[in-house]
Amino acid sequence: MRVQLSNLYGSAPVVIGNVYVALRDRGPTTVASSTRTLTFGSQPSVTLPAGASITSDPVPFDVPPLADIAVSLYLPGQIPPQSTGHDGSLQDVYVAPGNLGADPSFTGFTTNPAGQAYYFLTNVDVQNAQATGAVVAFGASITEGSASSSNANRRWTNDLAVRLFNAGMSVGVLNEGISGNNFLTDGGGQAGLNRFNRDALAQPGVKWTIVSDDAVNNLNTPAPASAQDLIAAYQQLIARAHLVHVKVICSTLTPFRGTPFWTPAIEAAREEINAFVLSPSSGCDAVLDQARAASDPADPASFLPAFNSGDNLHPNDAGMQAIADALDLNSLK
Repeated sequence: MRVQLSNLYGSAPVVIGNVYVALRDRGPTTVASSTRTLTFGSQPSVTLPAGASITSDPVPFDVPPLADIAVSLYLPGQIPPQSTGHDGSLQDVYVAPGNLGADPSFTGFTTNPAGQAYYFLTNVDVQNAQATGAVVAFGASITEGSASSSNANRRWTNDLAVRLFNAGMSVGVLNEGISGNNFLTDGGGQAGLNRFNRDALAQPGVKWTIVSDDAVNNLNTPAPASAQDLIAAYQQLIARAHLVHVKVICSTLTPFRGTPFWTPAIEAAREEINAFVLSPSSGCDAVLDQARAASDPADPASFLPAFNSGDNLHPNDAGMQAIADALDLNSLK
């Protein structure tokens, strides 16, 4: 395995003193015998200039299917006031003074006062000769897992990984969801059209990408984009993926009646986009019908109550499972 670190949005260089990986036991506790030190060009320390990213040297490491991996970064210097990170990770992050990454009990830890936000780590890449490839889930907060249970791995991407494992399929599932992301404008991360090549097509081993819920945020807003513009965004992503021989699984857009910006006109645009996705002429290689999986059959503009997290926008754990269950696994063969 190896890790990738990024200072893409940093305002200054950051020094990475040491990086350790281990199997997680519970909380910040790791399995002592599993700890490994990672290097970068055979060196344990590396300085990442602002805007730079780096991949570690690979290290032999047995990664059990569906296991939690602890990655510890020792940061001996000043942390830039503007750093590269991910809020809302739904996973606790632990902080302690000193170079303690090799300490299985992580003595003196506190839970990150910034909440469930982590910094600099962008990837854990696992090499498996039996794997057939990786599928990248590309989207916004529903893909990220917002409103699913914290510290429980109940995002629909986790549920999909469990389904694949139970089916005997060695396919990596990569979650590239960013809350608030949309196709056209920066804000909740870089605009989807701008980050797609880096965050989806450039991933190691990628064979498929699921284009999920970015367009929801282009619609659920005081100034919604047109259905035509969003369909054009899908078409552009499909064309770019096919150029590098990556298949595209297009997702229909889940309902959001009951949110503050919903209108019948916005609903009509959602339905037009979903009709495009479901059309045999869309160019999609397969479809994940999230709308059908999560909506109320008696009121397709709304979530099924049993799947509604309570905000009329995000599915709860049961809704996440329903989305994962809706994917035909044959599309990943």
